[in-house]
Amino acid sequence: MEPSEAFARTADLRRQAADLLDTLTPAQWEHPSLCGAWTVRDVAAHLVVPLTVSLPAFALAMVKARGDFDRANDALARGAARRLGDQVAATLRERAHRRFVPPGGTASFQLVDVIVHSQDIRRPLGLTHAYAASDLREALTVVTSPGAERAFTPRRRLEGLALLATDTDEGEGPFRFGEGAPVVGPAEAILLALTGRRVALADLEGAGVALLSGRLTG
Repeated sequence: MEPSEAFARTADLRRQAADLLDTLTPAQWEHPSLCGAWTVRDVAAHLVVPLTVSLPAFALAMVKARGDFDRANDALARGAARRLGDQVAATLRERAHRRFVPPGGTASFQLVDVIVHSQDIRRPLGLTHAYAASDLREALTVVTSPGAERAFTPRRRLEGLALLATDTDEGEGPFRFGEGAPVVGPAEAILLALTGRRVALADLEGAGVALLSGRLTG
């Protein structure tokens, strides 16, 4: 996917996420997400962080967290949730077009981020969503690339696995990656499992699922 297309698709996915957030009840906003200790509100705020927080502010957060990215990320998300209040969805929609590429990443990194975190919100709430096959293929291509090791998927998690996404055939054939024990199923479930969401393992089949399960924590 070309950078311009990745940015455009990411903007559209952010708007879709904002539309979802507009439908949530107060109780759903405070519901636990798939993302650690974050609530749905915290995850939604995280999606807004790269659109509202400057690089100097992020650097300051890293200093306060003593170089711990996860701590800084958590602080920024929770801070955005408090600061924006009920304006999280509106802010995500208004700034959906903004382009952000994390250090060492590509234009498609944010596409992956919005798909995965949108599912961190939807799945615990029992909500489903049909993603474009091209978006899912791009997301899987990103998370299985060497450059995504720190951001999304440690290389060890992929070793000895043959991934097959059964719903990504758009004339190019289904998405495939790797050699070894098969992990077969919907692209969205493979994407979530590769990024550490154990709940998605139930949607997958093949001898490689047990191997992948053993490599996930939490």
